[in-house]
Amino acid sequence: MAEQKPQRTEFSQIGHRAAVARLFEGSGYTNSPEIKIADGIASHKLMAQGVDFDLVYNPLKHLGYKAVLNVLGEIYAAFHRPRALSLAVGVSSHFAFEDIAELWGGVLAAAKEHGIKELHLDLFPSINGLQISLMATGTQSRTVASKIPAASSKDLICLSGNVGAAYMGQHVLEREKGAFLAAGEENAKQPDLSKYKYLLSQYLCPELPANVIDRFTKGGFYPTAGVFDCRGLAEAVNSLCEKTGFGAKLYLDRLPIASETFEMAAEVNIDAVTAAINGGDDYRLIYTIPLSRYEEFKREIQTFDVIGHLAHSDVGSVLVTPDGAELPLKEI
Repeated sequence: MAEQKPQRTEFSQIGHRAAVARLFEGSGYTNSPEIKIADGIASHKLMAQGVDFDLVYNPLKHLGYKAVLNVLGEIYAAFHRPRALSLAVGVSSHFAFEDIAELWGGVLAAAKEHGIKELHLDLFPSINGLQISLMATGTQSRTVASKIPAASSKDLICLSGNVGAAYMGQHVLEREKGAFLAAGEENAKQPDLSKYKYLLSQYLCPELPANVIDRFTKGGFYPTAGVFDCRGLAEAVNSLCEKTGFGAKLYLDRLPIASETFEMAAEVNIDAVTAAINGGDDYRLIYTIPLSRYEEFKREIQTFDVIGHLAHSDVGSVLVTPDGAELPLKEI
């Protein structure tokens, strides 16, 4: 008996308005006609097929989830709570309604996990594959805003997780994609990637701590500044310097790098520190905390690592080695 092919509904059969309405059915959301910024902030991101993601190895549901986190990271970095999310998805003729429904499933999962109150979606035709434009808004209470101190040259730089793993996970996928294309579809075998499970999860389905603001405010920690690390630690720290007007010193022996990252780096002859500094796609939060709160912070917020501190502006942004050498943090 021949295997039944999954249903493929062309958008020309239902139209984009009916498609959007169908995607919202049973989601718990209505399609908000407009997203208001009000007294909060807004963040915008554009993700394009072939530039920001490869559908050869990016499952659509994971991609939808990751796309939402990509834009929400900026909201959390500003120490705001996510409130609303708007998406415009460009769909080429290669995609059927079922494909976009899978992508939308990941979007809904992330929206619910991060407490999104309003959600808007629009679909439009694209001649360049899948395009995902996202805008998120966030709010901050006056009480929280009033307690945020000014940045100081001795503030601690705190990072929400290890870095470099996502880049190495993408490297695994690119390597296997090359092997697949070289072998040809008929001869290619499904690779065993079980030993790279952690690295792949960090790239394909990263996480952001949805409770980060509650955890910080409960302990009385109010960051003096914050940035979202999604394009490499060097770019994030340089952005932090621009935002605060100070320099920054990171300490090489303080950088959290997973053992799996070191193992994969050795396997493909790549420097693990370079992957951490310039790899990207880590989806980490960086906050600066007053030096006077160090002991309490280390005790109460154990998911963050203190990796350095702000410094006078003439220092620039540098990576300090164990022997005291200061290397400029360059973006590649």
